Amino acid sequence: MTSGSAEGVYLFCFAHRNSLPAIGNLGLDGQPPILQWAFKDVVAVFSKVALETWAGPAAEANLQDLAWVGPRACRHEETVERVMRHSPVLPARFATIFFSLENLGRLLEHHYDTISEFLDCTADKEEWAVKGLIDKAKAEAQLRAADARQSSLPASPGGRYLQEQRIRAEASRKLRSWARTVGEAIAEELQDHALDFCALKTLTQDVSGRDKDMAFNWAFLLQQETREAFRACVEQISGAHSAQGLALDLTGPWPPYNFCPCLTDRRGILKGDEER
Repeated sequence: MTSGSAEGVYLFCFAHRNSLPAIGNLGLDGQPPILQWAFKDVVAVFSKVALETWAGPAAEANLQDLAWVGPRACRHEETVERVMRHSPVLPARFATIFFSLENLGRLLEHHYDTISEFLDCTADKEEWAVKGLIDKAKAEAQLRAADARQSSLPASPGGRYLQEQRIRAEASRKLRSWARTVGEAIAEELQDHALDFCALKTLTQDVSGRDKDMAFNWAFLLQQETREAFRACVEQISGAHSAQGLALDLTGPWPPYNFCPCLTDRRGILKGDEER
């Protein structure tokens, strides 16, 4: 942070005050320490940042730069997960900025009941992610083979080529339908082991970094004691569909980002930060 630059407040999460030790390491940009602001039994975990970096024209450019966002997003996640080892958390989204500590304090006071209730409710719960990954070539080959067995191919090279192209296009269409139908059945089965469920946006390979297509992307809220039963169910389902080219990828536990209450007013502005 340069000398004389205006300071903003970067929010990581809210947590229970009494169960959270001091967090004295460096903050988001590697300079200011991570701090805490308490109201009653809830604490806001935050760091001071240079406003010019996170608000205004410079921020718009920064947030479009993956090389700039990447390490800071990882730092955000690491901090929230470290807090989660000591307390349930209500995590803030990456780049949640307040123009003053007083504004953050107003948000905490205004939404104290909602925040406190959420922390109490999730004290023994975890978020887990399940992604359905399809080996498209393997899955379509299975469907094409089934179509080829059901229809004889013409003897002429031209007719055979056209028929094979038709079978290939039909396999691609059937794959989308199959993945949707199977996904709905799997989601219903997994929800029997979960308290809550959220369908998320699927990611392309260039965004996910995977070498397989993502058929579905889900978040589940689990009781901690059901974690192993849920894992066993995911592994059993994944094994049952491996021959068709579908695998389930399970990761967690994560902070409950996808089950947090919304702390905004009707205009979508964080309360407490509307007076700048």
